[in-house]
Amino acid sequence: MCSTSSSGEGGKMESSSGTLDHLLYAPRCVGWKSSMEAGLFQLGSLILLLAFMGGSGVLGCIYVFALMAIGFLCMVLWGGLWVCGVDVVVWNVLLMVACLVQIIHLIYRLRRESYGEDYDTLYRTVYQPLQVPLPIFKEIAHCSGMEVHTLNADQSYALEGKTPIDRLSLLISGRVKVSLDGQFLHYIFPYQFLDSPEWESLRPSEEGTFQVTLTAETDSTFISWPRKKLYLLLAREKYISRLFSVLLGFDICHKLYALNDKLFAKFGLRFDIRLPSLYHVLGPSSEPAGDIVAVTDHSQAAPALHKAPASHPQQPAGIRGSRPESGHLACSVLQRGHPRLLPHGRAPLAPTQTPEL
Repeated sequence: MCSTSSSGEGGKMESSSGTLDHLLYAPRCVGWKSSMEAGLFQLGSLILLLAFMGGSGVLGCIYVFALMAIGFLCMVLWGGLWVCGVDVVVWNVLLMVACLVQIIHLIYRLRRESYGEDYDTLYRTVYQPLQVPLPIFKEIAHCSGMEVHTLNADQSYALEGKTPIDRLSLLISGRVKVSLDGQFLHYIFPYQFLDSPEWESLRPSEEGTFQVTLTAETDSTFISWPRKKLYLLLAREKYISRLFSVLLGFDICHKLYALNDKLFAKFGLRFDIRLPSLYHVLGPSSEPAGDIVAVTDHSQAAPALHKAPASHPQQPAGIRGSRPESGHLACSVLQRGHPRLLPHGRAPLAPTQTPEL
C-alpha cells in the first residue's frame, strides 16, 4: 500500500513538473532572423511608445488609452494576417476593448464634471490660475445652485436703500454701472464681484441694504451665492474661506482704485481716497469743476501755489515743473465745498463726519 501511494504521488509530481516545463519551455535560438517583422508590427510598437508618453489628468488619460487602442488594433491585424496566431489576436483584442471601455468612462466623467460653458470659463479664468483643485470648485459651484442669472440693459441689480444684502454675486459677462444719488461712481466688469463691499460690511448675524444702485449698461449675466448658504460653506471649509477672503479683498482694492482714478480724471490731481471727507467731492452736493478752477486761480485760496521761495533759482521755461500733489489744492477745494470741516486749511488726521458709503 505504501508503494502504491508513493507511486501515485510521484506520478502527480511528474505531471505538474511537465506542465510547468511546457509553459516555461523555449526553444533554443539557432540563429537570429535576418528579416524584420511586418510594417504593422512596427507601427503598432511605435504607437504604443507614443501612448506611454502621455500626460496626466482626464484629457491625458484619454490620449493614452486612445493611442493604446490604435496600437493594439495594429497588433491584432499583424497577428491575424502575418503570424496567424489565435492567442496573439485574442489577447490584443481584449486589450483593445479594455482601452475603449476606459475611454468611454473618461468621456462620461468629463461630461459629468462639466457645469456649462459659463462655469467652465469661470474656473479657467479665476480659479485655475490660483491652482484651486477641481473638487473645491465643485463645492463652490454647487453652493451657487448651478444657475446663471441674466440682467437686461438698464435693468437694476440693486436699488439704493431698498434691496437687501442677501447674496454675493459675480459678474460673468456684460458691464454694470454703480451710482450713488444719481452720481456715477465706477463700472463693474466681467469676473468682478457685484457686491463685495456690501458683503464685507456686514457680519453673518447682521442685516442691511445696499447704499448704492447697480444698473446693467449692457445685457449681462452673473452667478449668485445665497448669503446664509455661503456662510455655512465658509465656516465648514477653511480653504474656501481663505480663498474668498483673497478674492474679495482683491476686488475691493480694484473698486477703490477706480474711485481714485475718477478723482484724478476729474480734477487733474491724484487724491488719496483714504483721506476723510473726499467723498464729498464726488457727492451730488459738490460744485462743478469750473468753480474749483476758479478757487485755485484766486490769489487768497492757496497762496503757497503762487508764491515761490526766493532762495530757489528760477526754473527754465523749457522744463516742465512736477505736478503738484494733493496737499494745498485739495485743502482749498475742501474748504470751498465744506469750510466747517477744515477750519484751519488742513485735512483732518481722523474722520470727523465721514458719510457712509
